[in-house]
Amino acid sequence: MAIQLISIALVIFTGVYILLVGYMRSGWGALPVFSRGEKKAGTKVSVLIAARNEEANIGRTLSDILAQDFPRELLEIIVVDDHSTDRTSAIVQSFSKQGVKLLTLRESEPLNSYKKKAISMAIAEAIGELIITTDADCRMGKNWLTTVVTCIEQHHYFLLSAPVVYSQQRSFFEELQTLEFLYLIGLGAAGIGNRYPSTCNGANLAYRRDVFYEMGGFNGIDHLASGDDELFLHKVAAKYPDKIGFCKSRDAIVYTDAKRNLRGFMNQRRRWASKSTHYKNRGIVALGISIWFFNVLLLLSGVAALTCCQELWPVFAAAISLKFLIEFIFLYPLCRFAQRKDLLTYLPVLTIVHVVYMVYIGVAGNMGKYQWKGRRVN
Repeated sequence: MAIQLISIALVIFTGVYILLVGYMRSGWGALPVFSRGEKKAGTKVSVLIAARNEEANIGRTLSDILAQDFPRELLEIIVVDDHSTDRTSAIVQSFSKQGVKLLTLRESEPLNSYKKKAISMAIAEAIGELIITTDADCRMGKNWLTTVVTCIEQHHYFLLSAPVVYSQQRSFFEELQTLEFLYLIGLGAAGIGNRYPSTCNGANLAYRRDVFYEMGGFNGIDHLASGDDELFLHKVAAKYPDKIGFCKSRDAIVYTDAKRNLRGFMNQRRRWASKSTHYKNRGIVALGISIWFFNVLLLLSGVAALTCCQELWPVFAAAISLKFLIEFIFLYPLCRFAQRKDLLTYLPVLTIVHVVYMVYIGVAGNMGKYQWKGRRVN
């Protein structure tokens, strides 16, 4: 009886997963490719970076931002040093003659989200009409800022998400992460394409300064370790769902690095997953639960088929094959956009590994503590 129930449930949720990912595929397709042409940006911009112990990366990130093909009189760069114990502050200060401003976060009481505090501090000091956040370990092409800003100007967006892609992979593990991360970025972009914003990434996010204050900033989510991007997106989407966009342009891509080891990867993903229980949009919650439950059923049926119930093999094989097929259909245009179609060779492995990973993160991300940036986070 239990075997029959698992089989029936797996068939149902396989269908649900195919419909959901197919829907997301249509959302990606619905996004127009943005081309700025010869248009020049005309909005004052403040680029904000919260940095903690980033001496190995912050210099190259600031160099990339300063090298932008963007009017310098319209550009402000603010870095907030979040209690670094290395040379991060000294490196940032070395850029002061080029106009980079350094703020120092000084919090005597422990916080769960130092990053939100740092961003709020920077916005309070910022003079730009438009706030753009990125991370201290990111790289950008010279047309990044102009592309993002002109996209907002042309479409009058209040908040704009833009693509983030992993680069410079050094191992098979990092290649797998790059493909999996494209899946996540694609889901966020597709949600916006479907006019149902669900996720974004703070490494490449822009919003109007006045809208930040209209939404009350991070009030109500400032106690959470993560969510300076995604949960703020939800706040804006609740009031201005038609004023949110995704910049589908290769010039808008921000590049960052995958995690070098499994522990760092898991801690990052647990941090991202920790905010999911605080979603107020029930549709997004239902979407997440459906995908998680589908993977639970796949894991249970796979283990059972291997150990004791060979009659589950046909339904398991069909479900995992369909999962691979719909993910290939979804990921192919994303890999083409990122000019990384070679990553699709890893999809058969990722299709299997993703099942175990999703089940674990769904549980671990919403319970217990984890390490992030050298801190223990609740």
